[in-house]
Amino acid sequence: MTPTPFDHRLIVQPADIDAMNHVNNVVYLRYAQEVAEAHWQLKGNEALRQQFVWVVLRHEIDYLYPSLLGHEILGTTWVEAPDGPKIIRNVQLFNTTVGKITAKVRTTWCLLDAVSLRPKRIEGEMISLFL
Repeated sequence: MTPTPFDHRLIVQPADIDAMNHVNNVVYLRYAQEVAEAHWQLKGNEALRQQFVWVVLRHEIDYLYPSLLGHEILGTTWVEAPDGPKIIRNVQLFNTTVGKITAKVRTTWCLLDAVSLRPKRIEGEMISLFL
């Protein structure tokens, strides 16, 4: 299975900036979440979004280069092969203003049934959406 990358553009806003005058470390997680959400909104139809929800089990983030107010960030995401109800989503945040990767995020997500909130094995149509 080959992952299909998805791109989503973000612009650094005043509220994203911390006391050191660059994007706050917590904001990079929000960016990764926004990229993941945009991907799910594009790929998942309304029926799937009503039937399933995703929750985060773990985040790993590498901060590589600071981003500043007004910089454009290209978030690229792809997923790895699922393991039962879990899937790893990778997000690379590339600062197009300076031409450098600003952060890499690796998140473990778990698929839940929207009604029971119990883990649901990722299979069939859900796999084909992302791989």
